[in-house]
Amino acid sequence: MHTVQILNHLIESNLALAYTLIFFATIVEGEIVAISAGILVLLGVLDFWVVLPIIFFGGMMKTVLGYLLGKFIFRKFNKNKFLKHIDKRVHHFMPHFEKKPFWSIFISKFILINHLVIVFAGYRSINFKKYLQAEISSTLLWAPGLILLGYFFSYTAIRISHEIWKFSLIVIALIILFIIFDKLIAWIYELFEEFNDNPA
Repeated sequence: MHTVQILNHLIESNLALAYTLIFFATIVEGEIVAISAGILVLLGVLDFWVVLPIIFFGGMMKTVLGYLLGKFIFRKFNKNKFLKHIDKRVHHFMPHFEKKPFWSIFISKFILINHLVIVFAGYRSINFKKYLQAEISSTLLWAPGLILLGYFFSYTAIRISHEIWKFSLIVIALIILFIIFDKLIAWIYELFEEFNDNPA
């Protein structure tokens, strides 16, 4: 039977490439990448103190690029009907976005709509210094938090099975549960914002 050692050997023999891919993949999809990195930390393939700054700086690169993309979209397409729909969607989730941008941006990091929010911050020309402060503060919690979550997922899976297919299935199931939980938190936050916006 194939064991997780095969995965370890594969990554260990391409370590520089693995760290480079983690950096660029974090710009595109940070949550799954950070959790996966945590899994590999427990397996002893990656070093926590190397992967942590890589994921942090990958997250910050996404922050800057997303903001610049938002500004570009506003300059070129601000009258587009689809963008007006996105505008309404963000305000539905975060009705106090422009009054309290720091907390809206900070909270968005943990509820799977951060991609949309960082682009929207640029689109709405939110003060860049305040925007950056919110993103740095949230990423300082987000990066180690998700790596440690991946570490826990890996620890749970490895205690159940060392066979790579069983290990992978358990990890995938745990990641799916995390995504469902994250969506539930987003829904609760949305209800909370609606309640605060329309008090009885």
